[in-house]
Amino acid sequence: MRATLRRRQQDAPPRVGSQHTAQKNNIDQVRPTESFSVCRRLISVLKYLLLILVIPPFLNYAALQREGALLQPQEGELVDIGLGQKLYLNCQGKGHPIVIFDAPTGMSSDVWLLIQKDVSQLTQACIYDRAGLGFSKRMFQKQTTGLDKLWRGSTTGRMVDDLHRLVKEAKLNSPFIFVGSELGALNARFYAHVHNWEVSDLVLIDPIPEEVFLEDVWLQYWYEELLSYHQTRQFSAAVGLNRMLLISGLMQPPVLGANISEDFMRRQKYLLSNPAHLSAVVDEHFFINESISQVRDILKFKPLSSKTTVTVITGDYYDEQLPDPLNKVVTQFQQQFLTQGYPSAKWIKMKGTDRHMIYRSPKDVAKQLKKLINKRKVKQESQ
Repeated sequence: MRATLRRRQQDAPPRVGSQHTAQKNNIDQVRPTESFSVCRRLISVLKYLLLILVIPPFLNYAALQREGALLQPQEGELVDIGLGQKLYLNCQGKGHPIVIFDAPTGMSSDVWLLIQKDVSQLTQACIYDRAGLGFSKRMFQKQTTGLDKLWRGSTTGRMVDDLHRLVKEAKLNSPFIFVGSELGALNARFYAHVHNWEVSDLVLIDPIPEEVFLEDVWLQYWYEELLSYHQTRQFSAAVGLNRMLLISGLMQPPVLGANISEDFMRRQKYLLSNPAHLSAVVDEHFFINESISQVRDILKFKPLSSKTTVTVITGDYYDEQLPDPLNKVVTQFQQQFLTQGYPSAKWIKMKGTDRHMIYRSPKDVAKQLKKLINKRKVKQESQ
């Protein structure tokens, strides 16, 4: 009987306490394995983050160093205008009057290449990059022109001061024809009023009327949408994302077309991947109100010479990238700008074009410019 009882005790199920202890031991054995798996996944995620955050910016920086030398335009030169600052200048053709082109807001001089090529068959045509844009260098931070308190960098006053020094260093003979588009038109007006003896003809292509920035709808578009867009592009260039988007075809350069050369396309992609260039783009948009204020002040104190002719060229189409209310506001204030600011100006409305005409319809723009150049040549020969 004792043997039977012993067998029953042996065959009996373990007590609750013993079962709990066994389960606990099993859990303790599993926990290290699960912790190890979690750590492995975390390390894997960190590796991918490292690849995304470090490798693309590093590769983009290395590529920019290589491309900066390879994509330097074969025509043109970097002109030292003093104080460690160099501006890119490209002059083609021969003869007088010299035509100087100033690009739209945040754009390099490449947008003028097709027009420059056409105009240079008739006279000397010069394009340049403003400080920080394209292949021009920014001024060293510790150096100054003495105008810092009056005109900050990336404003019209400073740009015109830079251009005036560039004209002197490059020995460009005046008077010349100054052609500007958008922000370039603001610069052209400022230059013509301050240095009126140097400008015989002022050509404003789709100029920015000052009063449009008094409208809330335009201010909201410029500072909340357009400026934010360029700030995002600058950041994505800094982390190498723009280069990846360009390679994949998800991002396109702003200037496209059948007449665009491969070198031009490569330079556009280089600039879109270059945070330094995009930083200057952001600054030009950010300080536009200050630029407008400077131009408004100059108009009050320094009238335009009566010898300087003014021609305004606009398209007869709305910009497809802008909503109709914004297009209507710009058109309204451009008309007001002409009647009040330059009542004797010749206004040319080009058919089938919008504000992108300088690189979408370059032949039509060049045709209008060549008419003006021929008239100026006739006047010069008769004097």
